[in-house]
This record gives sequence, C-alpha cells and structure tokens, in this order.
Amino acid sequence: MFGIVKELKFDRNTVVCRDENSVEISILRPSKLPPRFKDYDVNKNFQIWLKERNRIFRPNHLRVMIDLNLRVRSQPSLKKQLLTIFDNIFYGADPDKEIEIIKNEKFVHCLNSLKIIANLAQLFIIEQDYCYNKESKYSPPYLFFQGWIREFIDNPKEIDNLCMSVCRGQEPLSDYTKKENRKSKEFEKNLKSLWYMKNEEKS
Repeated sequence: MFGIVKELKFDRNTVVCRDENSVEISILRPSKLPPRFKDYDVNKNFQIWLKERNRIFRPNHLRVMIDLNLRVRSQPSLKKQLLTIFDNIFYGADPDKEIEIIKNEKFVHCLNSLKIIANLAQLFIIEQDYCYNKESKYSPPYLFFQGWIREFIDNPKEIDNLCMSVCRGQEPLSDYTKKENRKSKEFEKNLKSLWYMKNEEKS
C-alpha cells in the first residue's frame, strides 16, 4: 500500500480496497492544496475517501477507533485478537491477511466491515508516516494514532468520553505508547507482543 501511495498521480482517484458490501476506499493526490495545508508537500500529501452506496466522504481517525470500540463491546472475548491484528498492521503486516483469524466472527455493532476498517487503519498510519511534517512528541509519529487504537479497544471508559478526549487533541494514555516511543525515557527495545496489557489479560 505504501508503494501505491508513493506512486499516486495527481488528481486521479485510485480505488485500493473494496469489500463484499461494495464499500470502497479510494485515495487521491490533489495537485492544489487548500490554504490550511500550505506547509504540506504537495508531492506526498494524499486524501482518503470512502464510498458507501451513494455517499462519498472523507473518513477520519475516529471512524476506526469507534468501530473497534463497538466491536470489543459486542465481543469482549476477542479483545486480545483485535489488539494483535491492529498492532501487526502498525508493524507493517498486510491488513487483509491479519483479519483472516477472525473472519468468521459476527459483531452485532460496527460501522463498516473489518476489511474496510483494517485498511483504513493502515492508510492513516501511512498518512502520518509519509505526510506528517510537524514536530511530534512521538517517534514514530504514527504511534500517537496507534496509542488511541489500543486505548479504544482496551480501555473500559465509555465511548463518548474517549471520543471527547480525541476531539480535544489529548494524547492517548502513556501506558499504551511509552515503551515504543523513542522520545520517551521509558523506551525499550525487543518488547513482547501486547506489552501494554496486564499479564492476567494476556492469558
């Protein structure tokens, strides 16, 4: 996917994911940027679009977070699997392969198919890795996004409180990022999978 993003031509819509419900994710590199993006590199900047039936819109990070929170509330027993899948995507794994381990599970509540949500997560990570041009407290910068994904899956707080924190620009709890953040004094190498979970939850 990163390769597709890097090779995007200007002003040409490219469909990169389609699920069984005909929901599509497409990406676009506009040749002209709005004034608020004047500091962005026009050769790297790209937009993510979602098509559902007759609706075409630009989803944001909250869509992924809310969907995953709804899923874990529907199926609490799958929390560890969801955390593993989305951590693996964060580390560079193929989203379509990762979701195979729970492809037959049914979720009462969600916003889109797991295929769409997993691919959106990957694109948001690429967006922050490739396009982000400001100083970040996180290294890598997209750890900020991943910290919130972990918190929306793992934290028992109510969804409205979690969303309010994101919308206010707050950082995710450091418990979900500190050992992977190279700018943190608590950074560690060679961490075990799901290092931020309590031992009793991993078993």
